[in-house]
Amino acid sequence: MRQKPYRLDLPQVRTSSVVFASPHSGRDYSWDFLRRSMLDEMSIRSSEDAFVDRLFDTAPALGAPLLSSLAPRAYVDLNRGPDELDPALVKGVKGTTHNPRVASGLGVIPRVVANGRAIYRGKLDLAEAQRRLTEVWHPYHTALQDLLDDSKARFGSAILIDCHSMPHEAVQAVPGRSGSKPHVVLGDRFGAACAPEIMDRIEMAFANAGLRVARNAPFAGAFITQNYGRPSRRQHAVQVEIDRALYMDERQIRPSQRFSDFRETLRRVVAEIIQSGASSAMPLAAE
Repeated sequence: MRQKPYRLDLPQVRTSSVVFASPHSGRDYSWDFLRRSMLDEMSIRSSEDAFVDRLFDTAPALGAPLLSSLAPRAYVDLNRGPDELDPALVKGVKGTTHNPRVASGLGVIPRVVANGRAIYRGKLDLAEAQRRLTEVWHPYHTALQDLLDDSKARFGSAILIDCHSMPHEAVQAVPGRSGSKPHVVLGDRFGAACAPEIMDRIEMAFANAGLRVARNAPFAGAFITQNYGRPSRRQHAVQVEIDRALYMDERQIRPSQRFSDFRETLRRVVAEIIQSGASSAMPLAAE
């Protein structure tokens, strides 16, 4: 039996409709994968949302589950659709419609990491790509939907907090009020993925912790936010992007001296979001 490609940390008692998930913090780089790559062990990690799972690991003790990928983003990108296969990388895939993410090498099986650096010397067989989807992509998304379904069954609604990090250089391109740059960018597909009152409460939780927040620019949410955000079905999704400079050394890919303090700041944010998810949910009577 294969090991699950994700880690699921559950609270002793679920108190809220909120589910936290970290699809890009996986760091289980197999020797076989590294052997096939033309990148060194540091470069291949440049697309990873390093340590994001650790930043949000207080959620289970506060009453909400945390789902974290173990497989790295460079191996399978869980924030892409299973049909976003790159014909420039995977043999036998035909380019039918223009997809800017796939065209740039950032499909579900990525061709490049940050700054456009190629992962492989040649192409992958279609069977290899499909195996990765079967072993990693589908189990993760099945587990995620199960958690959201459980929230709706228990509380009448589900709120997904999809946790990511962004390079500090990306933050510098964001226009800020009075020259200030955001610490956090929240994406709800410009209102399509989350009810406005829920989005407002999530933004307020970060703002109450002293963090500057922007919405939908430069990140409005990708596949996960678009696929799971269904407000009409009482299922909401918000992508959270956090400036990596707040807690890590980006060049060395290691926590900075500020990591513990920032994790404690986020613990207060997580607690407020979980509480808002508890107050907005409507517990259902047992059948």
